[in-house]
Amino acid sequence: MIINDYRFGQIVIDGEKYTSDVIILPERIVSWWRRTGHSVAAADLREVVAARPEMLVIGTGAYGAVRVPLGTEEFLVSQGIALIALPTAKACEKYNQLREKRRVVAALHLTC
Repeated sequence: MIINDYRFGQIVIDGEKYTSDVIILPERIVSWWRRTGHSVAAADLREVVAARPEMLVIGTGAYGAVRVPLGTEEFLVSQGIALIALPTAKACEKYNQLREKRRVVAALHLTC
């Protein structure tokens, strides 16, 4: 899957537009809802872990409002998943760069 376009509040993946937060898994795209809004807990990443990626790219929002606590990062490392967290525009670029070279998943916050 390729990210064709991202702008505040919307993303186009493989030509299809989404207007809510998404997780791009190797075989499908799912909605992403975090229990505490702008913080990513390990429980928010169940589908990511089940996909067994080498790497997770988190889009932290247009202005970087989403935070990844140290405990969540440590959980991912314990599962063998490397983490890159960037503002969403840069996260989209990074995902597109990595997607053909590695087994990568993206979890993207589309607004703030």
